[in-house]
Amino acid sequence: MLLKKNIPISYIFGKVKYEILFVAIYASAIGFWDKYFHTVNIYIPLSVPMVLGTVLSLLLAFKSNQAYDRWWEARIVWGAIVNDSRTLIRQLLNFMADPYVSVNVKDFQDRFTMRQIAWCYSLGQSLRNKPAIEGLNKYLSPDELAFVSRHDNVPNALLQLHGRDLKTMLEEGQINKYQQVEMEDTLTRLCDSMGKCERIKNTVFPVTYSLYIHFSLFIFVLLLPFALLDSFGIMEIPMVITIALSFFLIEKMAIHLQDPFENKPTDTPVTAIARSIERNLRQMINDQKVPEKLQPTSYYVL
Repeated sequence: MLLKKNIPISYIFGKVKYEILFVAIYASAIGFWDKYFHTVNIYIPLSVPMVLGTVLSLLLAFKSNQAYDRWWEARIVWGAIVNDSRTLIRQLLNFMADPYVSVNVKDFQDRFTMRQIAWCYSLGQSLRNKPAIEGLNKYLSPDELAFVSRHDNVPNALLQLHGRDLKTMLEEGQINKYQQVEMEDTLTRLCDSMGKCERIKNTVFPVTYSLYIHFSLFIFVLLLPFALLDSFGIMEIPMVITIALSFFLIEKMAIHLQDPFENKPTDTPVTAIARSIERNLRQMINDQKVPEKLQPTSYYVL
């Protein structure tokens, strides 16, 4: 996620450098040809690109709005994951017997909590097409690690282990049926959040829609120099570059926002959120190994 300040200019304009280079060369060629090799009138009415620009602005506004909705939905889902992770461990601690009376209860609660932390990291890594099992050895036992490594969907396997433990807790009398139902409901909400993230990840933004907008944008840029020549002459070059830059930046913004799990600066900060969850859950079980907050090392945080 991009931070509020210290965003380098190179990042902003680096996204459209090739498009602007093309526009600069094209507008310069038209401008100098008109100034030094003018033989025929190549002007067109300003209303022609103006109509196309108006339609293009509406299309870009709609696309930007839809892209932001996808990004914001991803952030809402991860907000729910934060809440449900805290709820799950609170239920675990309050429903079971006093952990300071039984060592086995304390060990069980710690292991369950570490597994929930692992689930948060694993889900974020899988959404970014990174190895979902990477780094989980710090949170899982060897048997748990061996179990989840056999599954294609590692976060789902971790939830399965959660469910198995709830069944064991019920059979051993650590919780009653009503408490099991409450905790199963929390696991269901976590599973729903996982499915929502996977839906956003696997549902591709309509390619034809993006392609048509990009094609229309280039037609607009190709027509613009001919409409500005009559009024600005050779000065149409910086005018065309400036107008084209604004349109290309808006298009790029929408492209980056529409995919919030691509390991880019504009992503939903799933790693930072998972670190925050880890800190909260470790403190809830009185663990002394609470990691530091994830500090941004640049102009964004992942």
